[in-house]
Amino acid sequence: MKYLAFYDDIEKIVLKDELAQFLGVNEDGIIEFGYPDIVKTSGHSCGTVAGAYLIALKGLKALYGDEIPQRGKIKIEIQKSPRDDNAGVVGCVLSNITGATTDYGFGGIPTGKFNRRDLLSYNSPIQTDVRFTRLDTGKQIGINYRPKRVVNPMEILMSAIKPDATNEDKKTFPVRFQKMVKTVFENADEVIEII
Repeated sequence: MKYLAFYDDIEKIVLKDELAQFLGVNEDGIIEFGYPDIVKTSGHSCGTVAGAYLIALKGLKALYGDEIPQRGKIKIEIQKSPRDDNAGVVGCVLSNITGATTDYGFGGIPTGKFNRRDLLSYNSPIQTDVRFTRLDTGKQIGINYRPKRVVNPMEILMSAIKPDATNEDKKTFPVRFQKMVKTVFENADEVIEII
């Protein structure tokens, strides 16, 4: 798969997944996600997908500090419903990375260990866009994503689909849109708030 070179410059997310280790995926259970992995599973790259990736990257660092995050041991709450402002896309990205699911994921081995269900919820009564909770310690952090501090994704999108969009507007749209995504990543500390 060919993709934009800057995708490879984006910091990877490294977690330990005891289920992967248990099932023999690899010896140490270490799983690494890069932005291209999330682009593949999402089918596209946009401000929402980039923001969700950054929520995971920055949120897991805040939640675990110098420890390796434990995939499958993180509860994720999302303030909005899946259909509001593409919160469902955010949930899908966070699910891919952390293993947390609503009711559709892996229910665990017969002992119940490694269960991934009911670790992801929408319409949560929280004060931030997303909240992560460690299941082992109970530590919580809230995360907000504020892309409009540096870009306006909807304005760029509308420039290509508005009734009076020119051929040049349409032709340059993909480049301008991915430049916007790059700008989001370059300003990660400004667009992500950890509470």
